[in-house]
Amino acid sequence: MASTLPFGGPRPRWAVRITTLLVWALALFSAAYWILRFMGTPTGVASAPPALRSPPPANADAVARLLGGGPANTASTAAAPDLAGRFVLTGVVADRRGGGAALIAVDGRPPRPFLVGGQVTEGLIVQAVEGRRVMLGASRGGPHDLVLELPAPASP
Repeated sequence: MASTLPFGGPRPRWAVRITTLLVWALALFSAAYWILRFMGTPTGVASAPPALRSPPPANADAVARLLGGGPANTASTAAAPDLAGRFVLTGVVADRRGGGAALIAVDGRPPRPFLVGGQVTEGLIVQAVEGRRVMLGASRGGPHDLVLELPAPASP
């Protein structure tokens, strides 16, 4: 004898099985959710967003090697009495915020890397690096005493 619904029709077996499966799946998902919720974070402790870290400072020696500087590379300019003649800019690595490093030859010696804020000579520091030029001055926020630019690239 087949069971019937209150309205008089036969009750299909597949509907009962699917409903039972859905109820058990809902119960398992609910249990898994609450277990993971209690085990994941302690109650009363809010998780903070991860802190953003600034990139590490540039390694001046690595920048020098990257830009072709070092003991094997010699400058061909002689020392000049005026301020601009003492410095030759041979390489630049700049970021978008005015930071970076520059390869500068001082008084005819081989070029050395200088980071922004680094002292080039007595009374002159690297104030900013932008594109193909470097600004030098007495203090980081002061006026520029000297602007060095890379020579124009050779045409092919």
